[in-house]
Formats: sequence, structure tokens, C-alpha cells
Amino acid sequence: MIELPALGWQSIVIFVVFALSLLIATYCTYAERVIAAFLQDRVGPDRAGPFGLLQPLADAVKMFTKEEFFPGGANKALFIFGPCLAMITALMSSAVIPFGNNLSFGNNAFFLQGIEVNVGMLWVFGVVSLGVYGVMIGGWASNNKFSLLGAIRAASQNISYELAMGMSLIAVLMISETLSLRTITLQQSVAGEWHFWNIVKQPLGFIIFCVCAFAETNRTPFDLPECETELVGGYHTEYSSMKLGLYLFAEYINIFVASAVMSVLYFGGFNFPFQYELRSWLVENHDWTLAAAQNLITVLGTVGLFLKIFAFIFFFMWVRWTLPRFRYDQLMRLGWTILIPLAVVNILITGGLILLGVIK
Repeated sequence: MIELPALGWQSIVIFVVFALSLLIATYCTYAERVIAAFLQDRVGPDRAGPFGLLQPLADAVKMFTKEEFFPGGANKALFIFGPCLAMITALMSSAVIPFGNNLSFGNNAFFLQGIEVNVGMLWVFGVVSLGVYGVMIGGWASNNKFSLLGAIRAASQNISYELAMGMSLIAVLMISETLSLRTITLQQSVAGEWHFWNIVKQPLGFIIFCVCAFAETNRTPFDLPECETELVGGYHTEYSSMKLGLYLFAEYINIFVASAVMSVLYFGGFNFPFQYELRSWLVENHDWTLAAAQNLITVLGTVGLFLKIFAFIFFFMWVRWTLPRFRYDQLMRLGWTILIPLAVVNILITGGLILLGVIK
């Protein structure tokens, strides 16, 4: 068996993760239309390919071939840099997510994770926070008052909801005593049972995080930065061709990353019930080697994690086509007067339960 250097393996995983993120973002546009059509009892995309499966490809060709447009008085360098920054930060946040346990190849054992850092939770939180700069730069550089208003809304919205999101993560940190996403995932694998997942220990924290994730990704009912009824198209009003496509893809990649983070932090990540019993059964009753059985568990765990992610993505889309948009004062009031106090209460409750030994 050829020895594969760890750096080479990480490079392969990072490339695959980035490619999967782009592919999932591309087909999220298709899923959005299909789910919207289902919920509204109408026919969705059905012309491009069988069942409309080539519709994302048609959209990509349209984006690439549309005319490049620069509004008068715009800062061209920043006008281009804005969507690029939004896309780069969206992709960077997926690099530290553990998509599977270890795979064994001969004498090598590798995790299905691009980069393992002991502050993975901070990495995701910090990189996602940088994404708003892409929106702000694009809105300001467009030299359009509606774009600027959308950018200002995005900045104030992200600042407001990042506080509550960060506080909800503090409660998870108090339980896990680590910022490593891999370690947090492995801590939820005790006996492979779902009642060891953090959703059982942190139901209120999950609700706060989930609501903040909608606001961070600018999704309905928190899509005020691109509110069509007030701001034409918001921060990307003046954008066309692939620069508009980068903003749209970045939004869907952020949805994918938010869904992956919620799955990892609260729903066990790549763990699934009875995984250790299945491994023991394969080794004892079917003469599988321990490495082969663990590889199968890893593959099944990765499939299970993606099923959890797709369930959250469906939830994001279901909410979009079900709930109306908030008013801006309602959005700010929810963040500052409801979610932040709830997050503080959740931290106090978590600390009390840890001191009493109820949760560990």
C-alpha cells in the first residue's frame, strides 16, 4: 500500500469539500424551485433535462454569458471584489467541518475533514462573520442608494444576531470544554445513541442558533438586506452576470455550512444510532477486519450527516415559502430584546446544571 502524506490527503479532502459545496449550492437552486412548486401546488422546472435536472446548468450558462455591467460612478475594483469575498468566505468556512470519522488505508488513517484546528468553532464563526464585508463592499461600491441601504441592513442584522449566536455556542462550549468541531462530534458518539447528542442537552440553545442562522444567511423571514418590495434587489441590485451568481451561490453555500454546523454541534454529526453494535456484529459474525468495519461505519456516518444537512436545507426552503418577511423593527427587536436575553438565560441554566452534575 502506498503511503499517502497527511498534507496530500488534506488537500484532496479540501478540494472535494469545495467541489461538493459548489455542487450542492448549484442544485439548491433547483431544489428551491421544486420545493416552492410543491408547496404552491404548481409545476416546477421540467424543461431542461429529465425532471428539469439540467436547470442549474442552464442557469450557470445564462450567468456566464450575460453582459458585464458596471454602473456609472461605481468603484470597479471593489465592485468585483465584493462578490468574490462573499464566495471565498463561504467556501473557507466549510474546510473545518468533520464530514466523517477516520478511514484506514493500509498503515494510514485519515479523518474526512479538510483542516483540523483546535478552535474550529471560532474558525467557522469568524469566517462567516467576514462574509458580511462582501455584502457591504458590494453595496457601497455600486453607487446606488438602494444597494447601500441593503448593505447597511445586512451589517446591522449580522451584528445583532451574531451576539445571540455566539452566546448559544458558549453553552455548547461549557458542556464540551473544547472548540474543536471534531472533538465535539466524537463526544456525542458515546454508545452511538442519539440521547447523547447535544440537542438533548441544549434544546433552547439549538432554537436560538437556528433562528440566528436564518438571519446570518439572509433568508426569509430575515431577508431584509434584499427586500424586493422596498429596496428593488438590495445590495446586489446593480449586479449582473456571474458576479450576481457569486452572491447567489454564496448564500446557498452559507445555508449548506449553517446546516452542517447545526448537524455537527447539536445532532451528533457523523454519528448514528447502533453504529458500534453494527461494527461489532460485522467483526464477530462476518469475519470483517476492524479497519474494514470502521471504514463502512465511516461511510454510513458520512451519508447520515449529509442526510441531516439536506433535512436542514429543506427546512430553510420550507420556511422561505411558508412565512412572511418581518418588518425591520421587528427583526431588530427580536434579536436584541428576545434572543440575546434568552441566550444569557440558557448560559445560566447550563452552568447551573453542570454544577449540579445533571449534564456533563
